[in-house]
Amino acid sequence: MTIMLQNILIIVLAMWMTLDVQGFAILTGFPAIIGIFAGLIMGDMHTALVIAGTFQLMNLGVAGLGGSSVPDYGLATIVSTFIAVRTGAGFGTAMAVGLPVGMLAINFDVLVKILNNFIAHKAQAYARAGKFGKMKSVMWLGPLMFAIKQLIPMSIIVFFGPQAVKLVLNVIPTWITNGLNIAGGMLPVVGIALLLRYMPAKKYFTYLIAGFVLAAYLKVPVLGIALLGFGAAYIVYQNGMKAAKAQENGQSNSEETNVQQGDDYDE
Repeated sequence: MTIMLQNILIIVLAMWMTLDVQGFAILTGFPAIIGIFAGLIMGDMHTALVIAGTFQLMNLGVAGLGGSSVPDYGLATIVSTFIAVRTGAGFGTAMAVGLPVGMLAINFDVLVKILNNFIAHKAQAYARAGKFGKMKSVMWLGPLMFAIKQLIPMSIIVFFGPQAVKLVLNVIPTWITNGLNIAGGMLPVVGIALLLRYMPAKKYFTYLIAGFVLAAYLKVPVLGIALLGFGAAYIVYQNGMKAAKAQENGQSNSEETNVQQGDDYDE
């Protein structure tokens, strides 16, 4: 495989990865899966899987829930594999370059989500006006911006080298990065609020308060809270099954009583 073809495919892989997560979910965005494809493109599966396995460990327990932005370890895997194979650098050196790129992607992700908010409102306006063709067209801008979000850092790495990324990080004004970080911190809160709106929060408000106290005041790890949540969910499930069974038995007894009364009337 020629160097130019490798460059094109590795950039396409980075772009397709972020689109795939929002659609087909073939690559899933997990470093362990992304590393396989990066290894196939770069022709060094061993290096790719070692790097991917390391980033997969970092990725465990990390999820962009409720609109939050998290480090893009999939992109970090692609960048690190490219650097390690192309330059012959060691795993540590390659990952030292790939990890900042994955962190940089957080700011791009926040920016894209902010811009997508305007796209969503524009699409809603077209929908209300009955202009469904324009609505479908404008909705394509969302995935396009997510693809560009991956295209920019990956292209810089491929065509200008690792030093260019460090230069970009140094050039970006502090007030921009601080603003994006603040916006990124607000997104999870908004996302959780939206989730609570559609969940039966009022019915299980006691569990919600208990989970908040465990996390905020008692500093119980997420895994511990998840296990307690599983136990509470199982109890709720059992009680629901018992109630449904009791209701079913009650209906059966009622039907039997009605049948017996009908027989008595016939006699």
